[in-house]
Amino acid sequence: DGLKDADGNVLHYDRIYTIGEFDLYIPKDANGKFKKYGSLAESFGDTRETMRGLIPSHVVFNGRVGGLTGENAMKSKVGETVLFVHSQANRDSRPHLIGGHGDYVWEEGKFANTPATDLETWFIRGGSAGAALYTFLQPGVYAYV
Repeated sequence: DGLKDADGNVLHYDRIYTIGEFDLYIPKDANGKFKKYGSLAESFGDTRETMRGLIPSHVVFNGRVGGLTGENAMKSKVGETVLFVHSQANRDSRPHLIGGHGDYVWEEGKFANTPATDLETWFIRGGSAGAALYTFLQPGVYAYV
């Protein structure tokens, strides 16, 4: 039946963006510089030890530094409604749109649930996903962080 608000009214969107938030664990040498390896197999032991420390070297969107900037920026036009679907594989996250908000937010990723409205920040539990719907009313740069 599509997306609905709390009263059962249909919600539409013009575009959808998926954002994957990832923790990366890149080993460092004794001098604190990131190690380089000839293959993934060579890095396995050091990477496994780094991961066991549970402190990521990088937290990135869509798998890499700059995953949502430059050519990878999420773009829309004034008047368009965008659905942002955000997943976080490892730990809790609190994404938000600087300059905007979530008109409708499904923090638990269940579209059958009634969406929260007008949230500045939404809570994504580790190992899950959530979604936010926002209509852009003014031109500008909106940072998704």
